[in-house]
Amino acid sequence: MNIKGFFNNWIVKNLLLAVTVIAVLAVGAGLLLKVITRHNEEISVPDFSNMTVSEARTAAHAHDVRVDVTDSVYIKRMARGTVYRQVPEAGSQVKKGRRISLTINSVLPKRITMPNLVGYSTRQATAELASRGLNLGKLMYVEDIATNNVLKQLYNNREIKPGTQVESESRIDLVVGLSELDNKTYIPLLYGTRYLNAVDIVHHSSLNIKDVLFDDTVRSYSDTLNAFVYRQEPDTSAVTTYLMGTEMTLYFTLDKARIPKPETGTERQTELKSNGQ
Repeated sequence: MNIKGFFNNWIVKNLLLAVTVIAVLAVGAGLLLKVITRHNEEISVPDFSNMTVSEARTAAHAHDVRVDVTDSVYIKRMARGTVYRQVPEAGSQVKKGRRISLTINSVLPKRITMPNLVGYSTRQATAELASRGLNLGKLMYVEDIATNNVLKQLYNNREIKPGTQVESESRIDLVVGLSELDNKTYIPLLYGTRYLNAVDIVHHSSLNIKDVLFDDTVRSYSDTLNAFVYRQEPDTSAVTTYLMGTEMTLYFTLDKARIPKPETGTERQTELKSNGQ
């Protein structure tokens, strides 16, 4: 059979027609899928931080995405009903029409059951407060045989009993023991440390926060969490011990150029090690 005769065969013709139809359908389906999924058409997710839900929806419409409130938290220092967190994060590349999940700061504060911290160490008490959504306020030292042992728990300058309901994020002060034989601590080096971590380190060093100050680069609650320590009082220019409960003032910025050079920290750590700290 010659080539012409081969292609004139009805079986071959049907097979070629079937292959052609399948190829056309495959190409058409691919093109249709690209249109439906808006292939390679991605946009940058806007930052909804600190917006109200209404403002976030307006901004989302302008950027061809959708927003849904899926969760809430309660942060006392943040405006009620504003966006605390979003998923995907701002700047992420997504397709048009993508749904952005928002966590907002609750309009009504959550209520927390106060635990019993008496008998805990300050480190244990701090961890327990954090797990309950409460904050450590001030460490108030009194003479006692056991240093850093919690003797009382206070709320608004009054002793608070276990089981009492308080607002989430409330500050709880602790009255703790201080022995004459073990009452000194060192000032930690905090340059370049983020806000929440810096506060934790101060408390874990048996010290108090006198004041927290931010420069003009810090404009929102989100900025606060991302800010770094660039100055502290007392500083760490000398290896000196301080009485437990000493107060520190911390200064924060988002401008990393204001943070002292790392060599300062290295020298400080060398000094502490040479003195047995």
